[in-house]
Amino acid sequence: MAIGVSQTTFQLNVVSAEGTLYSGPAHAIAVAGADGELGIRPGHSPLISKIKPGVARILGDLKQPEHILYVSGGLVEVQPDVVTVLADTALHGKDIDKARAEAARRAAEENINKHTDDVNFAQAQLELAKALAQLRAVELTVSRARY
Repeated sequence: MAIGVSQTTFQLNVVSAEGTLYSGPAHAIAVAGADGELGIRPGHSPLISKIKPGVARILGDLKQPEHILYVSGGLVEVQPDVVTVLADTALHGKDIDKARAEAARRAAEENINKHTDDVNFAQAQLELAKALAQLRAVELTVSRARY
């Protein structure tokens, strides 16, 4: 994880309509905010931000590898001692079907190349971002497992 950590923690809850993906103490989380990457550590200023499709990297235990999650979008709320990620959809990197994500990437790229109207183009761009984020989550999970 690119952000520095300390021994202190905050309560982190990552939830989606499917259920809770992470709930417990965390030293840090990095998530793709609407205006750029957000690195959140204990003592972060309160905020609410939209999140875009991307990878959430959670450092829960300093002696364990970070948790890798795919998040399709949603909101993150930072309070003094609690951070909550309300994801539209979220999956553990190990639970993503790489072949399905590759197929979604190819389909989105084909739709972008067609660009018949603005609505389909914008939707195709969003679908491409989601597929690429899923593939990145798979890649990070696999590379983390090697070490």
